[in-house]
Amino acid sequence: MKQVSAGWDWVLITIHWLTALTVFSMFAVGLWMVDLNYYSDWYKTAPHWHKSIGLLLAGLTVCRVIWRLLRPRPPKLGSAFERAIASLVHLLIYLLLFSLFVSGYLISTADGRAIDVFDWFAVPSFGQLFDDQEDIAGSIHFYIAWTLIGLVSLHIVGALKHHFIDKDVTLKRMLGKKHLS
Repeated sequence: MKQVSAGWDWVLITIHWLTALTVFSMFAVGLWMVDLNYYSDWYKTAPHWHKSIGLLLAGLTVCRVIWRLLRPRPPKLGSAFERAIASLVHLLIYLLLFSLFVSGYLISTADGRAIDVFDWFAVPSFGQLFDDQEDIAGSIHFYIAWTLIGLVSLHIVGALKHHFIDKDVTLKRMLGKKHLS
């Protein structure tokens, strides 16, 4: 039986904040990147970094899910409705992240080329799996990214509500602050 913890461990806290920083940065870079033209110095560099960081984040997210399943969870706070909404939002965030990873992969490998991750290793391509794969996956990637940012914003509002209105320890737990209950 798992022992219940009063807070999140440092591994999950670190991955949480690293993911948050990466998701917002990748979103901003993605918006900027689509307007680059062939003559821009960043035309090839920005997509290479975007893909590389995206694949590293995918691996980190898989590790995060496994770690979270194996570690004790602090008790959920708030009303039954708030706990249910929080669980749903967390699940949707994970689903959207994995959908972003898959759609990004499908965009990048539609031409049959592997994705080179910072010259460290390459993720092989399955090639074009369906007609207009790059365009369809690109549209899906775009809308999922916006949806993810919206849900993460809701997540932030919820954490701030818990901190400033409910005055509970929800946010403090994710900041690694020591507390009781």
